Amino acid sequence: MKNIEHFKEALLMEKKQLGEELKGVGRINPSNPNDWEATPGDTQDIDTEDENSLADKFEEFEERSAVETELEVRFNEIKAALERIEKGEYGICRVCQGEIEDDRLEANPAAETCKEHINN
Repeated sequence: MKNIEHFKEALLMEKKQLGEELKGVGRINPSNPNDWEATPGDTQDIDTEDENSLADKFEEFEERSAVETELEVRFNEIKAALERIEKGEYGICRVCQGEIEDDRLEANPAAETCKEHINN
């Protein structure tokens, strides 16, 4: 396996980027600091009398929520990979306990499985 510091650096960079993207569509849940929640976006120009305006805002919120969910899933994968580095378990397949291939880690530094067990 390549230098773990190489993968740690890549993970930290992606975590930072994902954190910035998450801030653009959501916020940290005040009652659970390990959870993000979508924010409604700009609500100042909502005309509550106009059904189309309301529908547009609901649609925008649903889109923001979907994006937030995808970003949060990846953010948590990155955090888990960084935890595995700290525990000395990084690069070990969670299925067979074998080494995860370097090219797989280059493609996805947060990978939990080797190529043989990608779908497990």
